[in-house]
Amino acid sequence: MAPRALILIEGHTSIGPLYVRAAQRRGLYPITMSTDPTKYDYLAAKGVEAVQVDTNDLDVMKSVYSRLKLTHDIAGLTGFSGDESVYVAVGKLCRHFGLPGPDPASIEQCDDKFVQRQVLEHAGIPIPEYRVATNATEVESAVGEIGLPVVVKPAMGSGSSGVQICRTVDEIAEHTRHLLGGRHISQASPPILVEEFGQGQYFTANMMGGRVVGIGTGDFGPPPHFVYREYSFPALLSNDENARIADVSLSCLRALGLGWGPANIEFRWTKRGPVVIEVNPRLAGTPDPELIQLAYGVDLVDEHIKLVIGEECDLRARHSRTASARFLAPDHDGMLEGIEGVSRAAAIPGVTEVKMYVHPNTPIVRKGDCRDVIGHVIAASPTRDQTAALLQQAVDLVSWTITPFRT
Repeated sequence: MAPRALILIEGHTSIGPLYVRAAQRRGLYPITMSTDPTKYDYLAAKGVEAVQVDTNDLDVMKSVYSRLKLTHDIAGLTGFSGDESVYVAVGKLCRHFGLPGPDPASIEQCDDKFVQRQVLEHAGIPIPEYRVATNATEVESAVGEIGLPVVVKPAMGSGSSGVQICRTVDEIAEHTRHLLGGRHISQASPPILVEEFGQGQYFTANMMGGRVVGIGTGDFGPPPHFVYREYSFPALLSNDENARIADVSLSCLRALGLGWGPANIEFRWTKRGPVVIEVNPRLAGTPDPELIQLAYGVDLVDEHIKLVIGEECDLRARHSRTASARFLAPDHDGMLEGIEGVSRAAAIPGVTEVKMYVHPNTPIVRKGDCRDVIGHVIAASPTRDQTAALLQQAVDLVSWTITPFRT
């Protein structure tokens, strides 16, 4: 009998292993299509079959899929890279082969943050005031219309790459030069989004199949960048606040055509209430899925796979706990010489994971985005205060030594 396979387009160093494990628990045989399978260590470590294929070429992927179908019973197909273009390809492949999957047009309009803003604005959904610019003169004009402070970022991308809050004219000029990559002031470049900075607490809503599964809160490291510092589920909200975020979240899904599959929506609670910062048409990366499973007992990765293979998902909460993650980030560049205290921190009851993403003898060069994080600690307990205490206790045990580079 042909093995029942789950095709995974590309991979992801953190969330990829979760999909592989969830697929194998369901008796599925995961097969990864990737332009460069060697980028994902977990494939070889777990003995996952990988097919090298140009995932930017839809016709080539169709051909490889058809070939795999001759020897496998393909149950479904999905992908989970931080690059939305991969998920667009997933949608197109699912449409072509008659498999359950996302609407590629809906994913595509989310990928362009300017287009996404336009759709949300047209639907009457609260978003920051924004402008799009292609050169320094247009950025300057946009700032004049919106007023300081502003967030300046690429109109496409993920992981907070190139995203910066600018509070002065000099900061705007410097960051614009960085985003333009040395282009002359009059030369066209990839679009830049200039938007009002939403003053207020950060929240995130995690969705699956058109339903809100959990609403979390988070904060960031020092400005001007947006490097995550801590995440917690569930967010401490009144019933009315929770309902308002849920209502706006569902309005986003309807406006953008994202009723199928996973999505996560980022908010700031401003004087206007919940304002949508960004809609991501995919599952949030780790540790969000782990936190949601600890807090509510819902495995979002497994529930996504159910939808992919044509089954109904079950999003009912099994329990109610507080789960939090602290992200570990260095405060200067240099050579990472050593890491201590990981095993002691992980041994604390209630601490569910202590994970380092890097190893000693690794050069650390901060970029002001998600790549600056070198690890995380996760803790969970029945109460918010207890979880906070466990998390801090574990974080205090973990230390590292970074020797500055010689100039």
